Amino acid sequence: MTAHALAGTLADDGRRRIFAAIVLGATSATEVAERTGLPARVVLTGVRRLADAGLVTGADGSLAVDEASLRAAARDSRPADDAEPDADPVLRTFLRAGVLVGLPAQRSRRRVLLAHIAERSFEPGIRYPERAVDNALKAWCAAAGSDHATLRRYLIDERLLTREHGIYQRP
Repeated sequence: MTAHALAGTLADDGRRRIFAAIVLGATSATEVAERTGLPARVVLTGVRRLADAGLVTGADGSLAVDEASLRAAARDSRPADDAEPDADPVLRTFLRAGVLVGLPAQRSRRRVLLAHIAERSFEPGIRYPERAVDNALKAWCAAAGSDHATLRRYLIDERLLTREHGIYQRP
């Protein structure tokens, strides 16, 4: 679990309340519902999402905080900068471990980043359906630095990808 995934999971007020109840000793969905005042359906969904994120164990039985997972997230709070030392400063700034951590506001910097993404994700001359483009771009967005639809739109706007009838191609 990354710090970004942790923050994303706990961004929802209901999940934070559920997590807090478990931290404070609630061991069942019923106890969590009583302590938080949330409906049982919301609690069950929240517990499942917290378990999927690795924050809670025992979603089917006795609930507890997954302390090992939290310790690992604290240790690995920032992805390693795996960019080569001579790599473009824009790439070193906006990419961590091959994942976007943000998009530059300045168009020239954004174009450098988008060109890098296009070169790494799409072969020139090959035709890609929209689903394949979305899947390729989602991998770049794992850290929530942007979303795949925004990347796709920017790639089209900058003419790094062309689109015709739902089929994309790198010129």
